[in-house]
Amino acid sequence: MRWDELFADLGAQLSAAEVAELAAEVADRTRREVGSLRMVDRLRPAVGARLVVHATGLGTARGTLLDAGTDWLLLHEDGAAELLLPSASVLSLTGVGGTAEVPSSEGSSVGEVARRLDLRWALRGLARSRSGVQLVLRDGSTVSGTLDRVGADHIDVAEHAPGEARRAAAVRQVRLVPLTGVGAVRSWV
Repeated sequence: MRWDELFADLGAQLSAAEVAELAAEVADRTRREVGSLRMVDRLRPAVGARLVVHATGLGTARGTLLDAGTDWLLLHEDGAAELLLPSASVLSLTGVGGTAEVPSSEGSSVGEVARRLDLRWALRGLARSRSGVQLVLRDGSTVSGTLDRVGADHIDVAEHAPGEARRAAAVRQVRLVPLTGVGAVRSWV
């Protein structure tokens, strides 16, 4: 009888140790997975959600998340403007929710394409459309005009009055803005 109790006790201790080891392994794997999440992994499942964004130079913006890339997000602001925000200018976001995509879930070939769809890609779309924009710099100042060129680390903005078409006579000057100086780009749909 004593042997049965001893073996039962040893079996229970072994089971408890296995459960504790499994729990520690699950916790460690969870921490590693959460540690590999990027902001875009959190934002992509939130497309369509109402967000409040605090950004350098811009202050607070409210709107619906339209899209997110590796280093940018696009909001449809209250008031019919679209707001392109470099991730580097975002200070905080609320309204994202708790869901996330699996890190790097884009897949190898799609992931390669997704990495190229960075802020410069989004800005080139605005330059191609010849849409008038309001550029909010990181210090809070603004520049109105049309994006002429998007380089590797800068943009050229032909400055003209808001709502005016980019015509040679309307352009006051062309301003070179480093991408690191961009706080937000507002365009009207």
